[in-house]
Amino acid sequence: MKRYMSIWFPCLLTDWWTKRNPQHRDRPVVFVEKNHGRLIVTATNIEARQLGIHQGVPAADAKAMVSGLIAIDGIPDKAEQLLAAIGEWCIRFTPVVAVDVPDGLSLDISGCAHLWGNEKKYLTDIASRLHEHGYTTRIGIADTIGAAWAAARFSANPIVEPSQQTAALSQLPPDALRLEAETLERLHKIGFRTIESFMHIKRSALRRRFGNHLLQRLDQALGHEFEFIHPLLPVAPYEERLPCLEPIVTRTGIEIALQKLLDALCERLRNEGLGLRNAVVKCYRVDNKIEIIEVNTSSASNNPLHLFRLFEMKISDVKPSWGIELFVLNALNVEPVRLNQSVVWNASQTGFEKAELTELLDRINVKAGADAVFRYLPQEHYLPERSIVRAQSLLQTTETPWWNDRPRPTVLLQQPEPIQVTAPIPDYPPMLFVYENEVHKIAKADGPERIEREWWIDEGEFRDYYMVEDELGQRYWIFRAGAYEDGRVARWFIHGFFA
Repeated sequence: MKRYMSIWFPCLLTDWWTKRNPQHRDRPVVFVEKNHGRLIVTATNIEARQLGIHQGVPAADAKAMVSGLIAIDGIPDKAEQLLAAIGEWCIRFTPVVAVDVPDGLSLDISGCAHLWGNEKKYLTDIASRLHEHGYTTRIGIADTIGAAWAAARFSANPIVEPSQQTAALSQLPPDALRLEAETLERLHKIGFRTIESFMHIKRSALRRRFGNHLLQRLDQALGHEFEFIHPLLPVAPYEERLPCLEPIVTRTGIEIALQKLLDALCERLRNEGLGLRNAVVKCYRVDNKIEIIEVNTSSASNNPLHLFRLFEMKISDVKPSWGIELFVLNALNVEPVRLNQSVVWNASQTGFEKAELTELLDRINVKAGADAVFRYLPQEHYLPERSIVRAQSLLQTTETPWWNDRPRPTVLLQQPEPIQVTAPIPDYPPMLFVYENEVHKIAKADGPERIEREWWIDEGEFRDYYMVEDELGQRYWIFRAGAYEDGRVARWFIHGFFA
């Protein structure tokens, strides 16, 4: 069952201002903004309301009514910024938090309240924490967003029990349905003082008189129509967004959006000496679906042209449908960029430090797959399968040198595979072996090379390795596990292939 919470901040702006000016905590404070050439009160604190000052009152009348009234010039979009910041803070209570402009938050708390014991303790904890931060709140909980909104603002009981929203809403005024001022005025003129007074009237009559919005709000509050919630997504440290004035439906439009995003993000990364290793582009479509493309790089890169070429190979996977209205580029993994030192003599740069090589490998990875290109580094182990480890990146280094004193196969199996052999005498290389139901007659052999077991890691037998060549000229690396003792039949394995 879905459960929602609505948090109402009746004094959002004034509480924020009072926090920064505690010396005026007990004085009436209002915010004012210009409207058609005169100043109008747009926000008040509790002290101002107790003295009869409410939103919409001319600032001159308010100052005449209350001497010593503190009037603050309004700050554009400040309420939305505060709600977004508080909403991100509330993510500690539930992962789904949405801004409810102009003075509230909507939270999907399904499955969260039991972590606090029950919904009452959950509500009390949130309210007390916000109060400690200086904000006055009223909170409601119900099965629907609309019922929770109404409970927070108009009901004496903040928690509506499951499936009881109809009874809880029936005695509340029409204002509890989040309707426009014009619709509310018409409802009051007709004499509808409570939601119950028109709740059971024929829908066709209500639609004809008040339009579809009244029915929609009523259905949403009662749970007959689902209401979507658009949660806040905390902005990642390295993220760029590009909203579109018109939905983008063409490949050209997507390419232009990608170029703008990459230019902005790479400029930030260059200024901080960083580059990205993993990036994701999310394309938000108008039908609320998201198209995602992701790329990885072999080394940290802040080259927008190179990164664009990687994304360009995947643009065909994006299905814009009716159009994309928002692009979000997020660098999931960033690392310091290794700066190449310039040289004064004519020396050619080699190795993975060369940007052209790593960018080529990135393009190969995009076309062939993320695991198409990788490299190994040596480890200090005797057993061949333990003597190498896959590198985290192409630029990763190790202090352990490669062992070059003995030949090693080009392809090494992750784990040795058993084979059947025929050997003339125990300590000699085999005459033939059978691998994957194919008989290989051995023409040449070199060995044995004994590799002891690493007893400090696990117990086991030593291995005697042979490099053998069959009659077709193909070379293999095989070994015998242990020695022939007391009539025991030795086990043979194949471990690698030479070029």
